[in-house]
Amino acid sequence: MVYQANSARYESMEYRRCGRSGLKLPAISLGLWHNFGDTTLLANSRQLLHRAFDCGITHLDLANNYGPPPGSAEENFGRILREDFLPYRDELIISSKAGYTMWDGPYGDWGSRKYLISSLDQSLKRMGLEYVDIFYHHRPDPETPLEETMRALDSIVRQGKALYVGISNYPAELAAQAIDILNDLGTPCLIHQPRYSMFERWVEGGLLDVLQEKGVGSIAFSPLAGGQLTDRYLDGIPADSRAASDSKFLNAEQLTEVKLEKVRKLNAIAQRRGQKLSQMALAWVLRGDTVTSVLIGASKTSQIDDAVGMLANRHFSAAELAEIEEILV
Repeated sequence: MVYQANSARYESMEYRRCGRSGLKLPAISLGLWHNFGDTTLLANSRQLLHRAFDCGITHLDLANNYGPPPGSAEENFGRILREDFLPYRDELIISSKAGYTMWDGPYGDWGSRKYLISSLDQSLKRMGLEYVDIFYHHRPDPETPLEETMRALDSIVRQGKALYVGISNYPAELAAQAIDILNDLGTPCLIHQPRYSMFERWVEGGLLDVLQEKGVGSIAFSPLAGGQLTDRYLDGIPADSRAASDSKFLNAEQLTEVKLEKVRKLNAIAQRRGQKLSQMALAWVLRGDTVTSVLIGASKTSQIDDAVGMLANRHFSAAELAEIEEILV
């Protein structure tokens, strides 16, 4: 059966200008980090993408190493794009990244011109695309000159392989330098993708100020702190949870009793607001409009529905913000 997108898909989503660019992003974007590789049923990945687009989520975020195994998320997305989404290609913002280990040898990691351009060529082939909308350098490279990395991003845009470029995981000072280099080259930095949540707030130490000053957008990944900011752990650590597994992204040691007590107090505020803790956590990241979009992961369509439902109540009173701040300190 041919996929037909929901005709009302743009009615439930809020679209926000990305920095000083002409591009608007949905307040909620879908990351394909997990649940789109070869270890996931393709039918489930397809269902998630259908639901996301039907809810107005137009931005789909990938990277060369997403899977598992690395590369498989792009391959599977490319198949679903070809079979279901080609009529809607111009309604989608598709992003990818390079910066982490992708292949053996000295040219399959970090930030050299050789690696970035080769990696994007591979990504485009896996997805069956002529270009991506956004291409990121995924993390700073301590050895490659920053000018080389930024010149590679500039070249990628000039070659027509990406419409915009961005950076991810860059600290404030290095981000400012990268943005200035790209401006001088004539290819402005569109966006920065940092980790940001109630439990990880390093971006407030200068990065958000830099982005505001320079007119660069931002998209927060891991806004639920790997699942900590959900109702999953209110009563401890379930045996079938991520924290109970050997996941390197969340383990039982992180969920101390002090942390769990904070989760419970935050959940009480969310309940008073008439929403789930996960919804309040997403809304909190978007507070003040300094962050353009929150990047969610999903293994079930209900998680996408919950995230979109947050938009009905994403603003906070001054008293609520003060109460949350007191818990988080």
